[in-house]
Amino acid sequence: MASIAALQSSMASLSISPSSFLGNRLSPSFSFPTSIKFAEIKPCTVVMRIKRWERKKCKPNSLPILHKMHVKIGDTVKIISGREKGKIGEVTELFKHNSTVIVKDMNLKTKHVKPAKEGDPGEIRKIEAPIHSSNMMLYSTEQKVASRVGHKFLKDGTKVRYLIKTGEIIDSVDNWKKAIKERE
Repeated sequence: MASIAALQSSMASLSISPSSFLGNRLSPSFSFPTSIKFAEIKPCTVVMRIKRWERKKCKPNSLPILHKMHVKIGDTVKIISGREKGKIGEVTELFKHNSTVIVKDMNLKTKHVKPAKEGDPGEIRKIEAPIHSSNMMLYSTEQKVASRVGHKFLKDGTKVRYLIKTGEIIDSVDNWKKAIKERE
């Protein structure tokens, strides 16, 4: 109804002779003919498929599936495959949706940054790229050996991670406090 009123006001402002079709004003009781039937809107049958590597597996509520990983922030790891094989570093960041990890000073890639302003020069930066968590093992700095991780319950009932080869407990209050202080 509001569109008809807007149309009427715009037609009234035009200076067209009353004998022409466009010059006739529409009555407020004007309605569209009911004999015209519009076609039903059918859903589109063509669906664009996303590549398998571009899709993230999602839960029914459309949130991405977060994978459990054997490494946590602050762990010392040894890279067991890839270009950085044999190197030892510390985990600084986790990406649980695709099981990748950023290790400090590992897997450095060059990123070309455009200048922000007209007079500024561009930059070539070295950034740490993520490595898949399956390409690393936890590392014992005391005994200089890489090991798989196990889980066990202590006598007080707390669940901790430990290195299978050495029996060294990874999860302790001191390790967590140290990791939090370094992050801040």
